[in-house]
Amino acid sequence: MKNCKDEYCKANCADINTPFPRLKLTCIGVYGECYHGYEVNDEFILGDFTHPPKHFCLGLAHALFPVAYALSFGARFGFMDNQKSLKVTCPDGGKAEFLVELLDKNDKVKFIPKDPNHKGPNPKNMEIEVVKAKGKCSYKYKLGDKWQVKGLKCIDGFCGAAWHVAFPALFALNFGAKFFFMKDHNSIDTVTCPDGGNIIFKITRKD
Repeated sequence: MKNCKDEYCKANCADINTPFPRLKLTCIGVYGECYHGYEVNDEFILGDFTHPPKHFCLGLAHALFPVAYALSFGARFGFMDNQKSLKVTCPDGGKAEFLVELLDKNDKVKFIPKDPNHKGPNPKNMEIEVVKAKGKCSYKYKLGDKWQVKGLKCIDGFCGAAWHVAFPALFALNFGAKFFFMKDHNSIDTVTCPDGGNIIFKITRKD
C-alpha cells in the first residue's frame, strides 16, 4: 500500500457531518513486520478524531487517539517543527512510526512553526473530580471526590480503568487544549467510567 488510497482514506469519512477537524496520518518509519503492511509514506485521512479510515489498525488507533483528540481541541506541541503535529509510535514493539497533522477546512495541513522559546516540559496542574455517581464503584469513588494531577503523572492507587478514559483529556489539557462546547473551556465533564458508567469525572486545568 502506498500513499493515500481511497478505500483506506476517503471511503468512510468523506461525508461525515462533524464540527471537528480532519487529520492526516503519515507513516514515517517502519522498523519491523507490520501486521497491516503499512509502509513509509502511506497516508491516511481521519474524518475526525472519532472516525479512522476503514480497516484501520486498532492498536495504532489506541495510541493515536489522545494525540488526535488533543490536536482537535487546539493543543500545541511547541517542540515540534509544526506545533500542530506530533509523532505516534506503534504500541506493538514500535514497528512503525507515524506523523499526525491537523487539517484545515480546505484539507491543507495547519502549520505553526516550532516555538523558539520552548524550554522543555511545562506540566500543568489539573484536577479530576467526580461529578456524577451511581451504582457500585469497586474503588468506592463518590460525588465530590477530587484528585490533583501534575502533568501526565499517574495518581498512586487510582483506578486504572478510570485513568485510561481520563488520559486523553489530561493529555489534551496538558498541551493547551480548550473544549469550546464547555462553559469553562479549560475543563470537560463527560469523562465516564467504562464499567457501567457508574462514575463520571470532570477534569479541569487549573493553570
